[in-house]
Amino acid sequence: MGNQPNNLLTRFLKWRYKHISHKTFTHLVSVALGFLAGLVSVTLKNSTYLIESTLEHGVLFLSTELYFILPIVGLTLVFLYVKYIHKERLEHAVSSILYALSRKKGIITAKKILTPLITAPLTVGFGGSVGLLGPAVASGAALSSNVSRLLHISSKERSLLIACASAGAIASVFQAPIAAIIFAVEVFSLDLTMISMLPLLLASISGVLTSYFFLGDESLFTFDLQDSFEVRDSFYYILLGMGTAMASIYFSKIYFTIMRWFKPLRSPKYRLLVGGLAIGVMLYFIPPLYGEGFGFINNLLDGNHLKALGVTPFDAYTGNIWVVIGLLFGITLFKAVAMTTTFAAGGAGGIFIPTMVMGSALGNVMAKVLNNLGLGISVSESNFTLVGMAGLIAGVIHAPLTAIFLIAEITGGYDLFVPLMITAAMSYLITRSTMEHTIYTKELARIGALLTHNKDQTVLTLMELDEVIETEFKTVHKDMTLGQMLHQSVAKSPRNIFPVVDGEGKLQGIVLLDDIREFMFDTELYDKLQVSTFMQNPPEQIFYEQDNMKKVMRKFQDSGAWNLPVIREGKYIGFVSKSKLLTAYRRKLITFTP
Repeated sequence: MGNQPNNLLTRFLKWRYKHISHKTFTHLVSVALGFLAGLVSVTLKNSTYLIESTLEHGVLFLSTELYFILPIVGLTLVFLYVKYIHKERLEHAVSSILYALSRKKGIITAKKILTPLITAPLTVGFGGSVGLLGPAVASGAALSSNVSRLLHISSKERSLLIACASAGAIASVFQAPIAAIIFAVEVFSLDLTMISMLPLLLASISGVLTSYFFLGDESLFTFDLQDSFEVRDSFYYILLGMGTAMASIYFSKIYFTIMRWFKPLRSPKYRLLVGGLAIGVMLYFIPPLYGEGFGFINNLLDGNHLKALGVTPFDAYTGNIWVVIGLLFGITLFKAVAMTTTFAAGGAGGIFIPTMVMGSALGNVMAKVLNNLGLGISVSESNFTLVGMAGLIAGVIHAPLTAIFLIAEITGGYDLFVPLMITAAMSYLITRSTMEHTIYTKELARIGALLTHNKDQTVLTLMELDEVIETEFKTVHKDMTLGQMLHQSVAKSPRNIFPVVDGEGKLQGIVLLDDIREFMFDTELYDKLQVSTFMQNPPEQIFYEQDNMKKVMRKFQDSGAWNLPVIREGKYIGFVSKSKLLTAYRRKLITFTP
């Protein structure tokens, strides 16, 4: 009985190979994965809202002071789950997917399907200031990876289907199918061809229809366009783009700074305690930092800034518009702090929705400042709130097209396409020129595991050093005589280079066949000359633990060598030849290119 499922799967796969073309099967799987990713998103939403509503109508109804303690409770539950069930460190959702695509052939463990569905609702539902999009994408990607492996789908198609599941998750969360496709292309560095476009489109449609079926067609944000765009407002949207660019840089820098501050706290318990207390304090003074923050955004779009701010210790002063501006600006600053602290304390979530909250606050602040300077300037606060979100998304994750189409789709604000384009483009250009990599990609770029739209760089990233190391070189010792070297190594080797190693296997130099050629047939010299006579230093060395394929290629280019030795843990293990490297590169390029 135990083999029955495997037999059924084998029979199905044989039937599929006979009756369904590869392309059609990929399309069918993309639809199924879009549906499953949509279910993941719906599950995440409902479970989080269930926790929030239970706390709101239960615990918080009795005492709002418990804002202070709730984040610690949620983070403690996450800590216990991770320690005793998951038993692995939580990873950043999108970064872990990008790493799996570049270094693991798209293989993601099955446990990562379930873990985000448990840890993210506990984090967000109890007040953690992060979003649900990242966990939805992570769970969908893990689901896609495991389904692809089960169906014996190649690594190339597996990567595409992971992007499809991600698009399905995003389409379901935001009910924005076009933005979901663009996100997959921009963030996962896919080539926008018909081969990739159709599966992405099918998965996105499947994901959004799943959301409609379970949650209805009500949009996340309630927005009615009251003030249409006018050309004279272009300058102000340029200013907004510059402002969101500065905020994007701040967002990224504060993320890396706070994560660095928490590193000395090696015990997860200490990080949980310090982070939980810090989040609690911030929530007490700035209630809108609680959870994801969609209610805050909707209140700003409705023009109700007092409801957006909630009950704060500063309520007696909110009759002064500049106090309101100061409080909203405080949300702009502290949303990034609260989000990063949640991550550092061991919480699970994403950065996408916190970015939107911060952008909406900043856009509203800039509009209020312009309108209250006394210079006769009048701009739409709701429009600026909306466009500010696009500016932060474009700047923080370097995805301007996603920002434009996402905000337009989820609000129905297509009439604001021009200001969305102005602000997103300005924010992206300034941020990209200042920070080459995002929160998603900085660490991946450091270790050489980042996929980009640069096809040459991507192919090098996908290549592995183990694929090109050759080990059939005969080693020699520097105190060997010429005769010993000729009989024991040269006569038995098909290669023209000989690594010189010591008794511990450490490389001391190399001997080239050309260097000994003129002495090879003079037998009188066999016992007089030693290997050390001919030994020379290699033009460059490849270090297994440090050098990625991009560095290896650069070393060949700079040294002009045809063979370079590889050192692992201080010892010689083989050579990489330029001819084999280029052959492997061409082979990888052929399989990678659609």
